Amino acid sequence: MSTTFTIDTATSRANPTPAPMKRLTVPAIQRRKFEGKTAEPLVMLTAYTARQAQLLDPHCDMLLVGDSLGQVIYGLPSTLPVTLDMMIAHGAAVVRGSYHSLVIVDMPFGSYEASPQQAFASASRIMAETGAAGVKLEGGEAMADTIAFLSQRGIPVMAHIGLTPQAVNALGGYGARGKSQEEHAKILGDARAVAQAGAFSMVVEGVMEELADLITDAVDIPVIGIGASARCDGQVLVAEDMLGMFERTARFVKRYANMAETISAAAAQYAADVRDRSFPTDDQVYRPKK
Repeated sequence: MSTTFTIDTATSRANPTPAPMKRLTVPAIQRRKFEGKTAEPLVMLTAYTARQAQLLDPHCDMLLVGDSLGQVIYGLPSTLPVTLDMMIAHGAAVVRGSYHSLVIVDMPFGSYEASPQQAFASASRIMAETGAAGVKLEGGEAMADTIAFLSQRGIPVMAHIGLTPQAVNALGGYGARGKSQEEHAKILGDARAVAQAGAFSMVVEGVMEELADLITDAVDIPVIGIGASARCDGQVLVAEDMLGMFERTARFVKRYANMAETISAAAAQYAADVRDRSFPTDDQVYRPKK
C-alpha cells in the first residue's frame, strides 16, 4: 500500500489513508539487480519517526531505521550506546508511517555479535515488534555464519561492510577504508562472504571508489553505497544530513536543503511575535459565537 494524507482538524496530525500500491518486498529488491546490473538504482534514506516516514516513503525504495538515531535523535557521541528497545520503538513508528518502502532496522551494538543464537533472539524481536521486513548488521566474513543462521530461519539480512561505525574504536576513526592492498582484499572478501552467506543486499560505506566498483561487480545482490561509488546498485544517506539539519557532515553527503536555517528562522520569528504580542491573533483564539 502507498499512502496519501488527510488532516484531522481536531488534532492537526497527518493520518495516512491507504492508496493502492503494494509495499516492496525483499525479493522485489533483489530482482532489481539482474545479471549483475541494476537499470534503475535503488533509493534508500534513514527514517526514525512516523511523520518522517510519511514524507520520505513515496520517494524511496527502502527506509532504514539506522542506529545513527543515537547521534541524530538522542545526541549520543556514537552509535554504541543505542539499545534494542530504542531500535524497536523507532522501527515500529517508521513501519506505521510507511506503505510503499521496504523497512529495514539496524541491529544495535551488542545485540548480535556474541552468537548466531543471540542474533536470532534480537532479530526475531525486531521483526515481531516492528513489522519491518528485515534487519541490518555490521561485519563481513566474521558475521557470515550469523547471516546464514538468520537467513535460513526466515529473517532477511542486509549486511554492512567497509567503514562500520559500530567498530569505530577498532578502526581508529571514520576515515575511508580500502586504501591499503591488505584492507582492499579483506573488504572485497567480506563482500563475497556475506553474499554467499545469504544476505539479500549490502551497504558498502566509506570505501575507495575503485573498491566499491569491484564489489558491485563481484556479487549478485544489490550493493547500496554511502561514500562509495555512483556505480553501486543504490545509494543511502542519513536523511537529516541530506536535509541540512547539521553543520558538520561527512564528505560523501550532498545537502539538498538547509532545514536547520529554515527551522531557526521560523523559531526566531515565532519568538519575536510572542514577545511583541502579535501572536496569537484573532485567528488563533476561541471566542463565543455571536
